[in-house]
Amino acid sequence: MAKAVQKITLSRSRDIPLDKLVLSQSNVRKIKADISIEELAEDIARRGLLQSLNVRPVLDPEGAETGMFDVPAGGRRFQALTLLVKQKRLAKNTPIPCILRAGGNDILPEDDSLAENTQRAALHPLDQFRAFQALREKGQTEEQIAAAFFVPASVVKQRLKLVTVVPELLDTYAADQMALEQLMAFTVSSDHERQIQVWNAVKDSWQREPHSIRRKLTETSVRCTDRRMRFVGIEAYEQAGGTRTRDLFEDDNGGWIDDVGLLDRLVGEKLKTEAEAIAAEGWKWVKADVGFEYGHTFSFRRAVATRAELTEEERATREALRGEFDDLEAEYADAGEYPDEVDARLGEIEALLDGYENRPETFEPADIRRAGVFISIANDGTLDIQRGYIRAEDEVPEAEEGAQGDAAEPTGDHPDYRDDLDYAGDRDDRVAGSVVTVGRGADEPEEDDGEVIKPLPDRLLSELTAYRTVALQDALARNPEVALTALLHKLTCDLFRTTPAKVIEASVRAVHPAAPDDLKSFPPALSITERHEAWQQDIPQEDDDVLWTWIAGLDTASRLALLAHCVSFGVNALHEKPNPYSGYGVSEHGLKQRMAEADRLSLATGLDMFEAGWEPTVDNYLSRVTKPRILEAVREAKGDGAAQMIDHLKKGDMATEAARLLQGTGWLPEIFRVESAEDAVDPVPDFEIVEAEDLPAFLADDAVGPQGSVEEIRTEDLVAAE
Repeated sequence: MAKAVQKITLSRSRDIPLDKLVLSQSNVRKIKADISIEELAEDIARRGLLQSLNVRPVLDPEGAETGMFDVPAGGRRFQALTLLVKQKRLAKNTPIPCILRAGGNDILPEDDSLAENTQRAALHPLDQFRAFQALREKGQTEEQIAAAFFVPASVVKQRLKLVTVVPELLDTYAADQMALEQLMAFTVSSDHERQIQVWNAVKDSWQREPHSIRRKLTETSVRCTDRRMRFVGIEAYEQAGGTRTRDLFEDDNGGWIDDVGLLDRLVGEKLKTEAEAIAAEGWKWVKADVGFEYGHTFSFRRAVATRAELTEEERATREALRGEFDDLEAEYADAGEYPDEVDARLGEIEALLDGYENRPETFEPADIRRAGVFISIANDGTLDIQRGYIRAEDEVPEAEEGAQGDAAEPTGDHPDYRDDLDYAGDRDDRVAGSVVTVGRGADEPEEDDGEVIKPLPDRLLSELTAYRTVALQDALARNPEVALTALLHKLTCDLFRTTPAKVIEASVRAVHPAAPDDLKSFPPALSITERHEAWQQDIPQEDDDVLWTWIAGLDTASRLALLAHCVSFGVNALHEKPNPYSGYGVSEHGLKQRMAEADRLSLATGLDMFEAGWEPTVDNYLSRVTKPRILEAVREAKGDGAAQMIDHLKKGDMATEAARLLQGTGWLPEIFRVESAEDAVDPVPDFEIVEAEDLPAFLADDAVGPQGSVEEIRTEDLVAAE
């Protein structure tokens, strides 16, 4: 005969007045939970008590029931009910639904309390999203949903944002084949087809991190921090009907714009308006663009500009501001940071002082009539206006210019006339006799990084070698002897190794790297600009005879310095993607030869890119390479221990920490390193006076000229070539 299975008996339910309940000390929850007692009380007031309390009778020393009941499980609900009584929103004897555990039970009160808090599963985020979505579809606002469930409105927005993810990926997440962070990364794009493409591309690879997914989904988008968007303004863009994509799960700095074409149109229209306003000042031409390549003004002469002198009253005001600034700094010198009002006042004073120091420039009317203006957009979205640049063909004598008067507007045969007014390319308009050109160069999308060590991408190589090219140009200009050697080497190759040039035609084709954006502030670039402007002020602008006479009158040191400066502009150490068909661009062999010659120039000039002012930062290198390359850089500079400290970080955090660790170490990527640097020769080579009998026969006759013998030639006037 089979033994009967004993049936389970459940504890009975009973309504017990609230004033007969006391909080048990056996409740295991001691730490404050996410939802406060106040919020729970508000929820009970709104919807009532959803879950009964678990209670036990309180016994006297003889084991008899006292009429009071302990609450070992449900303590937070009991405290919320008690709070409602204190707020006089609930009667103290209100019947409370309870599960009554019989006295003398083998299950301890602590056991009940622990089980209630552990034998339950948190709501799956996808279920929470679907519940929020159902409430939203039934008319509740995001704020109402957030208030009802005592969560920030941002959490509701984040969960509802998951509706933009294709259902197939939601099912993948529900099947635990994707992490929540990965699912959230897909919300930066509403293109379901693109979402599927990206997931299929990364699901079986090492690039499954959320940042990699976000980068792939936004690789063709324009961030709201882009200088074009800062120039136009997000409000103007949205008023024109533009939309943007936000990442509610990460700090997205404003998100990404969805309509790049609209942004370009707004940029063109605003640039045109600004250019026409400046053209009304009377300039011969105005060229406006999002940005210009580095060195775009080098072939122009800048007209002399003057600034208005300060009045006595303005000088007194300036000195008073300086005094106030110094007093505030001294008063709060020992403070950790300035109070908000003091910090704001210091900022106001700095702005006012800057206005006194950088007063508007004024130009002569004659210069305005033949000069032009470059207008571009700075990285912060403000206009960068460069006035007073004169083209070579506009250099006419004042007398001739006066005879011409106000020239007629350019016609179809005039070289300045352009008729394509569509912003898709360039746009020229004529304002009060000026030629206004508005054009835009589109920013290239960044290439994707890998997660293994592989060759640096071509774009990054181009940017790094742009720094090197400018640094080499500056280094060569500082080493006249090396510049002379480089020029003689070039001329010798032209004469003995290639088809002879016609007449002489020795020339330098200036190389102006077009990237990256911060190249203008690179110390060698500032040095080149300063030196170029100084020479431009000295060089006469009259005809060639005057220029010849001026050059002939220079001392040897000045001529060598000018030669070095001119030759330096021909340095081209830029990396280009080789053209395998050798039709245009550089071949693979040509690129290798260029890099080898750049290394030789680096050795000869003693160039050190770290000393020149380049250091790896998040923007110029570390965020552009893979994590293994970041770790390799830190390992080379600081050792294995430092690399191990950051190898667990996400890409963005790793790049930031690596920049901090590499600062000041002098570490350089391989493109900047020169093999056998210890064998570099002195950049200013030693030389000795050679006796006439030691010279080749064809030079011996010229060794002694009308100025005297070889021994009488001054050593400082000799130039020796290696």
